[in-house]
Amino acid sequence: MMAVSTIPGYLRQVQPDSKAAPVIMTTRPDRTTRRLKQLVWAYFLLLIFEGALRKWFLPGLATPLLIVRDPIALWAIGLALSRKRLKANGYLTGMVWIGVLGVFTAMLTGHGNLFVALFGARILLIHFPFMFVMAQCLTKGDLEKLGRATLLIAIPMTVLITLQFYSPQSAWVNLGVGADTAGAGFSGALGYYRPPATFSFTNGTTLFYSLVACFVCYFWLVPEQVNRPVLILATAGLLAAIPLSISRGLFFQVLVTFVFMSLVVARKPKYIGRLILALVGITIGFAVLASYGFFQTSVEAFMSRFEAANDAGGGVKGAVVDRFFDGLLGSLQVSSDQPFFGVGIGLGTNVGAQLLAGTRNVFLVSEGEWGRLIGELGPLLGLFAILIRISLAIKVTIASYKHLKKGIVLPWVLLSFGMLTVLQGGWAQPTSLGFCTLMGGLLMASLRISSKKSS
Repeated sequence: MMAVSTIPGYLRQVQPDSKAAPVIMTTRPDRTTRRLKQLVWAYFLLLIFEGALRKWFLPGLATPLLIVRDPIALWAIGLALSRKRLKANGYLTGMVWIGVLGVFTAMLTGHGNLFVALFGARILLIHFPFMFVMAQCLTKGDLEKLGRATLLIAIPMTVLITLQFYSPQSAWVNLGVGADTAGAGFSGALGYYRPPATFSFTNGTTLFYSLVACFVCYFWLVPEQVNRPVLILATAGLLAAIPLSISRGLFFQVLVTFVFMSLVVARKPKYIGRLILALVGITIGFAVLASYGFFQTSVEAFMSRFEAANDAGGGVKGAVVDRFFDGLLGSLQVSSDQPFFGVGIGLGTNVGAQLLAGTRNVFLVSEGEWGRLIGELGPLLGLFAILIRISLAIKVTIASYKHLKKGIVLPWVLLSFGMLTVLQGGWAQPTSLGFCTLMGGLLMASLRISSKKSS
């Protein structure tokens, strides 16, 4: 576990004075800060629309666009380092060293493919550090702007997944990467496929709407910070997306976020009226959606998938509890069976599977994230990487709760989705990696809030 002295400043507890007047900053950010923020926005927008470029608009560039966000993150890291905006800490230094050593061990004792090794190492050398760049440059205002943008995007995104849900896989909206007419949907239920939205794979739909759920709940607590019609439409879009996605993961994540929101209300009774308003809005939204046949059909498909998955996987326990602890205990159990330095960093990624096995549809190391880390890096480096993630997740959880006690709710709401992404989110698949990076950065940035007035 990391020493307390290595905790970055933005993870330390904020001590707002609720009696003091809010401090209004009138000075503009310096040029470096503005550029870093622009790069964060570029990363965010490319994460959302990268799949659309690879499927519909630039299918001939589908392969290079797979890493289109990497130069953005690398540019931001270089700029932050050159301006002394990225300070070393135990989490960052540890992951970077693991990435560097992982390349050498992959070449000397692992798979021996330099391109695969570098592709795997970029996760630790580029995307993980980029979280700390985000944490350094973003303010509460920036987070709320990004949240409002997320709600706006959610409205047409719901229209898109509705079209994908009801269209054949050969339709233009369902084209796969590289304009593949086989379609990008994934098996769902009752003959319907899980829609991929603007992403290259259907997991993007679940991850995106999990982020939407965080901001929907947050803005219902502080509705004065958002346009009310946009909030209502985004809430309706989120409700419609749950059955349309045919995803149990999204359903459970929305429940988790709502529970976190309820805990805010339990600590701050002043939010009770806003929670009731949100519940009324949700009820009306469900009533309106239920009057449309498209929603009823999607609910039937979702319930069919839910029941089939429960029968096969043990219900909520199998979907949530076993999945988490199997990832933890399973990775520890198999660590003794792995080569000391693993089979080589990058082998468990999609690109590694494509280059070394000729297909992306297999897991050459492990489907679980922690099992992949140990399999690629070996018991020593792999477990160290896992401990860094556990330590960081614990620190942000504790810090978020301390902020909540002081009346700052944004970190706590983001934690509902960010905690598990930091702890166990998948880094092997590009879309999942992007959301893990984004959520880690947003969560840590939210902990820098120093407003002297509770949000």
